[in-house]
Amino acid sequence: MNPPLSGKRILLTQADEFMGPAVREILSEQGAEVVADRASLIAPDAPARVIAAAGHIDVLVANLAWPAPSSSAVEASESEWRDTFAALVDPLPRLVRAVLPAMIARRAGKIVVIGSSSALRGMKRTSTYSAARGAQLAYVQAVGAEVAPHNVQVNAIAQNFVENLTYYGPEVQANPKFQERLKREVPLGRLVSAREDAAFIAYLCSAAADCFVGQVFPVCGGWVTR
Repeated sequence: MNPPLSGKRILLTQADEFMGPAVREILSEQGAEVVADRASLIAPDAPARVIAAAGHIDVLVANLAWPAPSSSAVEASESEWRDTFAALVDPLPRLVRAVLPAMIARRAGKIVVIGSSSALRGMKRTSTYSAARGAQLAYVQAVGAEVAPHNVQVNAIAQNFVENLTYYGPEVQANPKFQERLKREVPLGRLVSAREDAAFIAYLCSAAADCFVGQVFPVCGGWVTR
């Protein structure tokens, strides 16, 4: 029996950051050919260059990371807002505009966006970051509905309290206050492991997920429903 992603060519952005390492490992284990791109996507022409260089793409996994600002809403500066949106929001439509025409033409393709559930539940001192992540999810819902008739599926993971080096590295996990926070705020009582999260992302890349369009899936140990 062939692995579920056998024969699929998957472009993974920012492959060394956020969920990149774990996703690359799981996708490869499930038979995909992974194009692991590490380029910065902030320059306006960068996403189109990345898509063009990758060649044929069956699935785009948009893994976009940026350090989360912790300013209060009053303190958040214009540059904080612009820099965060430039890293997390602006590259997404540029990637989608570059990759969609070929997918629509062959009536097959998937886009999976790795976002944050900070857009689904209010958190203090995260107004800039949460707004950017919220823009990602709203974009996915709209584009997903638009391209579903072309047999292209666009969906998003909305994650929090997931093991990754960008936001929850070893030094954070080892902090006793953070461990107390996990027990207090997350029904699961622990971080979702990187491999657990990546396995669900791989599922959304597979034919088994053809029925999902424009949907946002929280992966956060129950945090958004607490």
